[in-house]
Formats: sequence, structure tokens, C-alpha cells
Amino acid sequence: MPDVGFTEAYRTHEFVVEIQGIESPGITKVTGLSEGEVESIDQPDGGSNITHKINSGIVKFSDLTLERHLDGGAGDRTFRAWWEQMFKLDGTGEGSRARRDGSVVVKRAGAEVQRWQFEGAWVKSSKFSDLDAGAPGLLKQTIVLAVERMHRV
Repeated sequence: MPDVGFTEAYRTHEFVVEIQGIESPGITKVTGLSEGEVESIDQPDGGSNITHKINSGIVKFSDLTLERHLDGGAGDRTFRAWWEQMFKLDGTGEGSRARRDGSVVVKRAGAEVQRWQFEGAWVKSSKFSDLDAGAPGLLKQTIVLAVERMHRV
């Protein structure tokens, strides 16, 4: 292959999401990939007009948002079962104790090139696109996962 003088970037459309090691079909968009964020604290320098910024030491991770098309398949059943495990209408749900680990895997020509692993995720919200008889769109589900930890492997 000839040297073209630059390194080609990974594409954003070739990815899969795995939850508990099982690929989740139908996911069309992932937002919130992060390596973490720390708060900064302003620490005044006593007796002067100088303030130093220091690291709080507490690492926080963004929520992970998944968009997927509903098709009545296994992915629909898997996410619905997880939601119902957490939020039973009779009040017996497990809430945020029903956590899952997973990965977002970026691929190039089918081969894995990048992976973000997340741990301790639980379903924070699930909502659906508007139904509109005059629109050409597909029915989408947007799932927001609260993530305990996330790191790039």
C-alpha cells in the first residue's frame, strides 16, 4: 500500500456496544464517551491576592447515552428486562443495584481498533421518539446509563 503522507482517522459509524459481553443490536449512536473529569478547587494563597487551582482528586464520568432502533428483536427484550428489573411498578425493583458492565468497541474494516470499557452502569432513563404518522422516521429508543467508571483499553 502506498504511503499517503497521513494517518487515516477511525470512522464514527463502525462500532458495537457490548453489555455483559453480549453485543447489543440496533444501537445507532453513542454519546458520552469519556476518560473522566476532575473538579478544580480554587485555593487562595494566604496573605496574597493569588489563587491556585488544584485537583479535587475525585474522578467523575459522564452518562453514556445510547440511541437504538426498536425492531421487536432480542435487543428490545434485553433492555426492557433490565429496565423492569430496576423499576418495577409495584416498588420491588432493584433500582441502581441492577448494574451491568460493558464496552463500546470501535472497529475498522471489522477489526477492533479501540475499546472503552464501562463498569457499574445502570439505566437512568429510557425514552422513545415521537410517533408521527406523517413523518418518514424510525422508532428510536434513547437510553441513558449512569456509569460508575469508564476507561479506554
